[in-house]
Amino acid sequence: MTGWIIWGAALLLYLGFRGWYDNWRGKLGPAEIDAYMAALVGRADTTDDARIQLRQFLEADDGRDFVMFNVVKANLDPVPDPVSGGMVKGFELLKRYGRQFTPVLLANGGHPALIRRKIGGYMDSWGTEPDPGWTIIGLMRYRSRRDMMNLVVDPRFAAAHPDKLAGTLATFSFPTAPIAGFYVGPRVWVALVLALAAALGHLVLLSR
Repeated sequence: MTGWIIWGAALLLYLGFRGWYDNWRGKLGPAEIDAYMAALVGRADTTDDARIQLRQFLEADDGRDFVMFNVVKANLDPVPDPVSGGMVKGFELLKRYGRQFTPVLLANGGHPALIRRKIGGYMDSWGTEPDPGWTIIGLMRYRSRRDMMNLVVDPRFAAAHPDKLAGTLATFSFPTAPIAGFYVGPRVWVALVLALAAALGHLVLLSR
């Protein structure tokens, strides 16, 4: 009987995880899109072109999760701290932005999927501008386009954004959808970890 409790607890934990990790609210509706776009009016951190691209992305919502690809050239020189006014390295402001950004991302069902620092120049490129000196790339998983917008309009995100602006010399980002890959996503590895924990717990009980 105890074994069933262990496996049942593991199943409940996994269902709870999927309740948080998956989008259960479906696609964005026109009224939601209008409300989100209205919340961006007057914001200095979005351009007209970015808002046009954003509306098109929201209107094409398929209800699925996606990964945002980000490339950043960090400011490695000292810059004025938006909070204290003192001089601090721009990269330190980016790290502080990350510490404030990540909890809001997690609260909206997202998480960093991959973050890497650049260790060399372009190895293969044509028809593009010269390498400006990118610093890091990041892949951020969003549960849905609705959750991305909930993050964008969250006051905590707005409060942290000056750190990103001060610590960034150049950046670009765009959303992506999967084609192929060999990385195992959380839906699989969380299930495997819970199953392993339940199996080990069950074995311990049987050995007593």
